[in-house]
Amino acid sequence: MFDRPEGGESAVLVSLDFGEADYAESLEELRQLALTAGLDVRATVEGKRPKPDATYFVGSGKAEEVAAALQATESRVVVFNHDLTPSQQRNLERKLESRVVDRTGLILDIFAQRAQSFEGKLQVELAQLEHLSTRLVRGWTHLERQKGGIGMRGGPGETQIELDRRMIRERVKSLKERLAKLKRQRGIQRRARRRSNVMSVSLVGYTNAGKSTLFNRLTQSGVYAADQLFATLDTTSRKVFIPDGGPVVLSDTVGFIKHLPHALVDAFGATLEEAVQADLLLHVIDVSSTSRDAQIEQVDRVLAEIGADEVPQLLVLNKIDLAGMEPGLERDEYGRIRKVWVSAHSGAGMELVRQALAERQRGLMDAIQQVNAVA
Repeated sequence: MFDRPEGGESAVLVSLDFGEADYAESLEELRQLALTAGLDVRATVEGKRPKPDATYFVGSGKAEEVAAALQATESRVVVFNHDLTPSQQRNLERKLESRVVDRTGLILDIFAQRAQSFEGKLQVELAQLEHLSTRLVRGWTHLERQKGGIGMRGGPGETQIELDRRMIRERVKSLKERLAKLKRQRGIQRRARRRSNVMSVSLVGYTNAGKSTLFNRLTQSGVYAADQLFATLDTTSRKVFIPDGGPVVLSDTVGFIKHLPHALVDAFGATLEEAVQADLLLHVIDVSSTSRDAQIEQVDRVLAEIGADEVPQLLVLNKIDLAGMEPGLERDEYGRIRKVWVSAHSGAGMELVRQALAERQRGLMDAIQQVNAVA
């Protein structure tokens, strides 16, 4: 989506406060998303409104302020901290004579940059096409000219916009069929793991909570990890032996975020299915973040949306080195470890994670043996 000359393409951020309690955190998150996308943020335009303006979302006066910021900073892109309707995006692009990207579009661009696996790229393309299909309302003249007749694409009188929509529908159908096939293949692999009594564990958590760093610590692998949003998109699975426990399959999944676009939740359903089908979720939490409670709530909300809210969780409170805390654990009323305090970066407290995994695995194996004995 973005051209990226050296230093990143220049951009102006726009964010309105509608009275949300987490407004400041949301704006900071937008800045991090823009940087992750490779943009050079040169200005931020803020404002307060009781509700969005139907035409420009920000109102005509604030739109003029955005135009002035674009000119003053010589920026080429406007990024909104909100989702825009297709007509609002079209009106803004006409008025500002610049590209306008909403929050969903920005996240989709980051996902397109980061997806590495074949399945991940298919999922990103599906999400992009489903988002684009609602935006084919541009005022460009080529979308209004009719196509048709002998030797022309499309049927008689079919407009370019209708042709575009039909092509998108056909591609979306093809992508969904290919993803469904990959889902069936994963199901076969999952059943094979169940037959071999191998516990399946998925790492979930807010983006940049340290999931990939923890995954690397536990598996001694080299999954890409960085202090940025959405450093990891593709699900990576590794088999690891836990002392006093046994073999465990660990899966590192995509990080969650506030207002995660529903198109992404749907498109990444196959990837997130690893969390749905897991025997245990390691919910990784950045204990040093001032927004950790809101982040925990957001992760739990998305887990409920995908049907993974019934999967047992082990809370891993990570980054204790940044919070000035010591390693530790907390047990629930049944005596099981439910929380551990660790630093995946330094390795402090990692033995507690392994201890908790070993306990959960022994409990799972005991349950399986009981079921087999009854059968």
